[in-house]
Amino acid sequence: MDCAEEEVDFNWEEYLEETGATAAPHTSFRHVELSLQSSFQPGMKLEVANKGTLDTYWVATIITTCGQLLLLRYCGYGDDRKADFWCDVMTAELHPVGWCAQNNKTLQPPEAIKEKYSDWAEFLIKELTGSRTAPANLLEGPLKGKNTVDLIVVGCILEVRDDSEPSVYWAAQVQCNIGGRLCLSYVGLNDPAHYRWMFYLDNRLRPLGWAKENHLSMKPPTDRCDLRSSSEWTEALDQATAEALNSPLPLEVFKDHADLNTHSFRAGMKLEMVSPVEPFHILPVSVTKIYNEYYFQITVDDLTAEAPPTSVVCHADSPGILPVQWCLKNGVGLERPRGFESQDFDWADYLKHSGNEAAPDVCFPNASQSKGFCKDMWLEAVNPHQPAELCVARITQVKGRLLWLKLEGLSKPLPDCIVDVESMNIFPVGWCEANGYPLTHVQKTVCLPQKKIAVVQPEKQLAPSQPPDAPLNLCPSMAMDTGLVNGKYCCSQLFINHRCFSGPYLNKGRIAELPKAVGPGKCAVVLKEILTMLINSAYKPGRVLRELQMVEDPLWNCQEETLKAKYKGKSYRSTMRIVRTADQVSEFCRRVCERLQCCQNLFGPTNVSDTCPENCSSQTKTKYTYYKKRKVGRPSLGENAQDGDMTKPARRRKKRKAIFVQKKRRTSIVGYHTTESPQDSDYYYDDEEEDFEEWGSEASSNSLREEASAHSFQDAPRRGRPPRRAALQRRATHPNTSDRSSPRRTTRSVSCSQNQTANHTNTKTESFEEEDRLVLERNPLEWSVSDVVEFITSTDCASLAKIFQEQDIDGQALLLLTLPTVQECMDLKLGPAIKLCHQIERVKVAFYSQYAN
Repeated sequence: MDCAEEEVDFNWEEYLEETGATAAPHTSFRHVELSLQSSFQPGMKLEVANKGTLDTYWVATIITTCGQLLLLRYCGYGDDRKADFWCDVMTAELHPVGWCAQNNKTLQPPEAIKEKYSDWAEFLIKELTGSRTAPANLLEGPLKGKNTVDLIVVGCILEVRDDSEPSVYWAAQVQCNIGGRLCLSYVGLNDPAHYRWMFYLDNRLRPLGWAKENHLSMKPPTDRCDLRSSSEWTEALDQATAEALNSPLPLEVFKDHADLNTHSFRAGMKLEMVSPVEPFHILPVSVTKIYNEYYFQITVDDLTAEAPPTSVVCHADSPGILPVQWCLKNGVGLERPRGFESQDFDWADYLKHSGNEAAPDVCFPNASQSKGFCKDMWLEAVNPHQPAELCVARITQVKGRLLWLKLEGLSKPLPDCIVDVESMNIFPVGWCEANGYPLTHVQKTVCLPQKKIAVVQPEKQLAPSQPPDAPLNLCPSMAMDTGLVNGKYCCSQLFINHRCFSGPYLNKGRIAELPKAVGPGKCAVVLKEILTMLINSAYKPGRVLRELQMVEDPLWNCQEETLKAKYKGKSYRSTMRIVRTADQVSEFCRRVCERLQCCQNLFGPTNVSDTCPENCSSQTKTKYTYYKKRKVGRPSLGENAQDGDMTKPARRRKKRKAIFVQKKRRTSIVGYHTTESPQDSDYYYDDEEEDFEEWGSEASSNSLREEASAHSFQDAPRRGRPPRRAALQRRATHPNTSDRSSPRRTTRSVSCSQNQTANHTNTKTESFEEEDRLVLERNPLEWSVSDVVEFITSTDCASLAKIFQEQDIDGQALLLLTLPTVQECMDLKLGPAIKLCHQIERVKVAFYSQYAN
């Protein structure tokens, strides 16, 4: 085994579970929350086709948004919600206000409210006065339905405020857009050494033409103007402006920019500030210039006058500016000004000596907001020395609005970095993965075997003539020859057969990562090693520990060994009796496999090459039907359930703590698998403390429908980046039809019993009743696996159809799928998972409107 610090795949969820750490809540990152919102805003007006009346339209108001879905209400209904309906921006016929007049189309109120007003023209004038219409470019063309962040494409031109002159701007071109974090190059200066990174909500960014409209200057950046001649700068600007006019950046990009507040600073005031150059400490600074009511200049105090002053343009809400004595009150060290002779810095003496006044507290609004951040929370943060690099970071302390971050994984460690709670250079865990951007993470010391065969070395059995570090060959023959181990207590290799059925407790993907064999060596040591591997391959190691304790036979020659497991930051330990003699190893392995409800050849002395003697892979649906009945969702497990036993209702699965993105895909060494094989994707146990109830080997159609109502249809859409491609085709056709009355009654009666989410469910079903979105010719509860595969193939998620085939997902299972189950069981990244759930949601909506009423 070679142990070294090696680059390994980093998975936030696994890391947090292993360390018992906590992720900073994603709601604390306001800039990220805004970036995930739809470009459409509640209150916007648009024109939409009338339902029930051909070729007529009426004005509607956007009530709320969910990704690319809009909840609309026709104008005239007032506060009446009964006629609200959902529209998919990508498929519905939506137009900006005024479209009907331009295209000679009839604008007519719906029949239900036609008699409510006598003069609808006057009503519309009042309704539309002062309102905002939905932008035309978001309702048609290449930008249709896109999120605000996605409107910013490579090549777009913006204006960037100068670092030292707030009245000076220069054009910059977008080189890349990572979830709203923009890499910009100044027009006329395409050298990557001068690229800048800014979040799109930064108030230093403005649309092209903004400086001219506000009578401000367009000049090259002050600190870079000498790199090109004046004519080169001008020529580059003219060329970029001409190109940008052909495809201007939509103004919706800037709709969430915060307005600047006026400040109360005066020249000469003293304050404290996080160093603008090295954000690892806090310095005394002075207000040296007032530009206007919004901007002022701050200069770092330096009594030596040896170096040019370090100045920065600030506004009232600039991050990192603090009142005098802030460090003293919060127990934080304050750096002395350069050239300050005394070892002890005292603000009173310093102000008296300089003749300046301290900035009053009124100049610093919201100076104590922590925004939900706490010590030892984890997040992702920009490396201040390499702005293109994002690192895993831990909060080491929180003081008022400031966070101290320890950046992990850096080749050269840095002191704790100080950032403001509203900094746009910090992001929630998983943000990099969600946006496909590399994350510098913690380096792990891993031990990699030279070969696939793991040789287990016994304890305290080095020959006297051997040096302590000499490797031992523990083949039985050599062990007997040397007298180190009695052959009775030494076993040959035990094989881990990756292709065998792994049962409900063990993760198939993790099993595939284990070595193919362990041993030879002392029986108890080899078995302890292999059992430890199985425990660490479990969905819930603690559960497997409990099961292994039950493996016992009074006739066995055993010794007690302590086995350990770690799960979600908790350590579990149990003592197990393990056989000592070689003749009992085979039976011991068989008993363990039986207890774990897996194939009896999953591990043991039998080496399975291609086909298991038990034929476990092909008999999954028959011999292992016990585990296969509930393809989606976590069953409640128990021991010794008999066919025909009365089953207890499954306990509803607890919601997992929100992680920004799903787990990464592991690489399997056997065949084609996602993280979990089709066998095993059903068994993700969620909470160690949950009881495991008994369940029968058969599940009725009604019970599946009950689970569908309880688990799937109640789930509200999760916040996340919405699907970006065209929605699936409007009709799903199936050749056969059948009686629908029984499924309708069953589903309706069950869904109506869900008290916790009745309001949400009823509103959702009613709002979709009249929407001609997807017409099904057959009840999806009756779809076979091939029907589901055919449907998925007909959508823009066709590449995922193979997973549905492999996991035997039929219509009932399809209706149970939600975003969390899709991410866990199919191991999809956030984008494809949301896109797939959007298609599944349309089937659910059609099911409700056609078969559930």
